[in-house]
Amino acid sequence: MPDLLTITDQEVDRFRRETPGAGKVLHFNNAGAGLMPRRVLDAVKAHLDLEAETGGYEAAATARPKLERAYSAIAGYLNCDPSEVAVMENATAAWNQAFFAVLGTMKAGETILTAEAEYASNYLSYLMARERYGIEIEVVPSDGDGELDLDALERLIDGSVRLIAVTHIPTNGGLVNPAEEIGRIARRHGIAYLLDACQSAGQRELDVRKIGCDFLSATGRKYLRGPRGTGFLYAGKAAAERFPPPVIDLHAARWDGRDHYNWAEGAARYENWENYEAGKIGLGVAVDLVLEIGAARIEKRVEALAGSLRERLEAEAGVAVHDIGRTRSGICTFTHPRLDATAVKTALGGQGINVSTSTVYSTRIDMEKRGLPDLVRASVHYYNTENEVDRFVEAVARL
Repeated sequence: MPDLLTITDQEVDRFRRETPGAGKVLHFNNAGAGLMPRRVLDAVKAHLDLEAETGGYEAAATARPKLERAYSAIAGYLNCDPSEVAVMENATAAWNQAFFAVLGTMKAGETILTAEAEYASNYLSYLMARERYGIEIEVVPSDGDGELDLDALERLIDGSVRLIAVTHIPTNGGLVNPAEEIGRIARRHGIAYLLDACQSAGQRELDVRKIGCDFLSATGRKYLRGPRGTGFLYAGKAAAERFPPPVIDLHAARWDGRDHYNWAEGAARYENWENYEAGKIGLGVAVDLVLEIGAARIEKRVEALAGSLRERLEAEAGVAVHDIGRTRSGICTFTHPRLDATAVKTALGGQGINVSTSTVYSTRIDMEKRGLPDLVRASVHYYNTENEVDRFVEAVARL
């Protein structure tokens, strides 16, 4: 009997035919930006044409069902209500809305708990909160496998902790932090929980009911394979009422009296008026593709490809792989014995192979702890193939 979670070779062939870039480059930079499928590209172009031909406001009115589909598609992926979804211009805007909403309820001396592999943009906000408002930052140590240590998290919780903010899959290291276990601890103590799912959205199953987060932020351009300039925020109903947005406009609230306003219902209060409407439609199409294929099936294939890549890079290419965690993502990071990360990226790019680099400036605490100034980051997706893994390993071995 066939394994229903296995993506077949025939399906992969179809996915590649439907991806214009798949035949042009060997793309192992999905953690930077995934290759858009044709259906997403066509949806974006069609709406831009409609705007050019009829006007922006008029095109939005005509395309209302497609725009609304973005919310229901994301809700279907996250297992939440569409009213708990805000479509944003990017993951940074989504994360900032949630973080600064919680920060607005905090007082000097209260504490944020985070992880060693926290992303730079997030940690910079913690530093600014400490500098401006006297907020304390506590970094939860990692366990022996490199994941956030759940016992240490419990020990650090006291009456001052108001927020647990963690990156689910860090930008480097292959790690998948234990999001659901963190959520259970946060709920037990009544602490707000913000999960940065920028790298996990599109490559893993994400069920906010199981995770138990108050907020979840993500981008459209990475593993979801959506357009750049798109992202979204999940804001649970209770969280939206408890943590009002840090900024406001006439979309987020209604000015219903000279001296009074009312917030929009649900997560819409975290949005603003101006939107990339073509991108929003494209994002909905991209998420629909995830739902069509099945997030569990994507997760299984990505893990298998990345595992194969790690094993072969170490065994055949003579490089050091630096991935951590019991559960590992589609992000594979390594160092070359003679070349720095930028030189490896440049050399591979000259052969039509896309990778990116990760430096101490993006995840300082983790990288300093492990003595790593920079890493090559190769990130695979379900439309990549074992043949591409072969080609990639051979290319690295020849450097």
